[in-house]
Amino acid sequence: MGSIGDFPVKSKPKRESLVEGACRALGKAANYAFECALPDGHWYGELRSNATITAEYILLRQALGLDQSSDSEQLRNYFLSEQNPDGSWGIAPEYPGDVSTSTEAYFALKILNVPLDHPAMCRARDFIQSVGGVAKARIFTRIYLATFGLFPWSAIPEMPAELILLPSWAPINLYVFSSWARSTIVPLLIVCHHRPLYALPNGIDANNDYLDELWCNPSDKNIPYCPSDLWNTDKLSFVFSAIDSVLHYLGGLRHFPLRKYAISHCLKWVLEHQEEAGDWAGIFPPMHLGILALLLEGYKLEDPPVHRALEAIERFAWEDDRGKRVQSCVSPVWDTVLMTIGLCDAALPGRHSKPQKAMEWVRSRQLLGPEGDWRIYNPRLLPGGFSFEYHNTWYPDVDDTAAAIIAFIKQEPDFMDQSITRAVIWVLGMQNRDGGFAAFDLDNDKFFLNKIPFSDMNSLCDPSSADVTGRVLEAFGLLIQTPYKKHVSPDLIDRILLSTSRAITYLASTQEPTGAWYGRWGSNYIYGTSNTLCALAYWIKGNVEVQDCVELAVLWLKSVQNPDGGWGEGLDSYKTPNRAGCGPSTPSQTAWALMGLLPFLSPTDPTIEKGVRYLISAQSKKTSKGAATWPETLYTGTGFPEFFYIGYSLYSHYFPMMALGRYAKLKGRMALRDWKG
Repeated sequence: MGSIGDFPVKSKPKRESLVEGACRALGKAANYAFECALPDGHWYGELRSNATITAEYILLRQALGLDQSSDSEQLRNYFLSEQNPDGSWGIAPEYPGDVSTSTEAYFALKILNVPLDHPAMCRARDFIQSVGGVAKARIFTRIYLATFGLFPWSAIPEMPAELILLPSWAPINLYVFSSWARSTIVPLLIVCHHRPLYALPNGIDANNDYLDELWCNPSDKNIPYCPSDLWNTDKLSFVFSAIDSVLHYLGGLRHFPLRKYAISHCLKWVLEHQEEAGDWAGIFPPMHLGILALLLEGYKLEDPPVHRALEAIERFAWEDDRGKRVQSCVSPVWDTVLMTIGLCDAALPGRHSKPQKAMEWVRSRQLLGPEGDWRIYNPRLLPGGFSFEYHNTWYPDVDDTAAAIIAFIKQEPDFMDQSITRAVIWVLGMQNRDGGFAAFDLDNDKFFLNKIPFSDMNSLCDPSSADVTGRVLEAFGLLIQTPYKKHVSPDLIDRILLSTSRAITYLASTQEPTGAWYGRWGSNYIYGTSNTLCALAYWIKGNVEVQDCVELAVLWLKSVQNPDGGWGEGLDSYKTPNRAGCGPSTPSQTAWALMGLLPFLSPTDPTIEKGVRYLISAQSKKTSKGAATWPETLYTGTGFPEFFYIGYSLYSHYFPMMALGRYAKLKGRMALRDWKG
């Protein structure tokens, strides 16, 4: 028997039952979780994305004239490790190459002094040229290139700073954009007003030839973004493009009488929304653009807002034997909440101090201050949400908050404190008119905004989604349909029941004919279906509508199980829905499927047993101190469907813990109870 970790794990017997194998895997997983906990009790795993974030970090340092030599080798190693055999860089592992990602990665490597005849650079050039060259790059890549004279500003959509002055009741105004777009747009308004030109190793030039080798025709770079036949394909897009043409003709309103006033409001907004720690919105793009905006408005590198922002960006860096890279975001609250749920589902013997300490850390991060853009359309709602990151008081999110409620209840099932009550009330106030819940905003569903030339990732809205709605209903069900109900006031129960009824109607209306639900924040239909089934398990009794939804969803999940017992779904299902549920098995997606099925199937059902066997066998064989985890290289998290994906390094750990723990509990053997030593 191993005895180094917190939970001694017996050596594997010659003949081990499935539930004993699950308990063994949980013991190793718990020890791994305790090993990687930080001293104050929380967890924080790397949030992997694609090469553009690190490339833009290098472009920022180049624009600011900062030294690139101190960590250039580590940065180069990262880029080279991410390059595909065809010379491209993709937006996720095992995903086709992307021209914008490849252009930015190549640009960064060139700044880092990788020779042009290096095989990686030669392959990259060949790929970029083969798909149309820089002319095919997305809007943001064009903007970053334009700041170095590598793309004409005339080929960039106009973004008049007067947008900041439009009132919140106007059909188009700053607050009808999604929170992530809004926090990026405001500093970008300043940058696009100034149209800066930064130095490259070959100097400053409004028509710099530094990347001419990536153009198919470098003599003609004024390539309009919108296709010439737009009128025949999309009338609304044509109208917005026509408006953009008029704005270009008018010089982007740069000499409009209100411009100076508008820029001052943009600057005020940027300064107000900066965290004390220097962050903006907890994500990289607003931090990058926020620094440029401040400098363009007269701030210096040594001024406190800029200095703090640069320090904040360095906190996003991650370095290991693969090199140095920069995360698009950090996920400590999310990781801590989900790891706590995993440990609670594993049913540790007795009350363990580590999950308790973790939730004390989470409780201290509840957002109760006056900040929050959600107040614009929700001024009477009391605060109580949680954000995803260390420093993000302006953008708490519903998904994090619902998960925190679940973790609080599971960690302390006999105690109702103000943190939970405030969180529940805040979530209730964030329900959309369609009955569903979105991530950050209320009724943020003006889809026509995605026709604006600036929007090339269909990400300017934050509508309701089944996965977030499911998480909320799971939290509500756990709150009032377990012994915890005795702690909840009758008035709050009535509000929860009314909200749940509306949310169930929304979920029924968004179920696919196959029985699956679309997953907005995880890949994809497996994630959406799992979250929804975990929720509906609390609300199925006596509800025919829920029963019908569940029956169809269970059949779908069973139908897409892989021969190896696991489940997997590639990111291609976002583009090709008939690929739903298709892909190589992964630990996180297998866990999601099992969690969705376990409330409705017997633990002895062959589907369940095959899935459990897959998770047991997929756990890493190499252990230290009685610890083990599940390796996973594919990305199963989603930022913007079809355009930006995320690999959560801890997804493949805490979700399998949840699934195996719930399986062991259903088998009547609380996980780890027999592994006390």
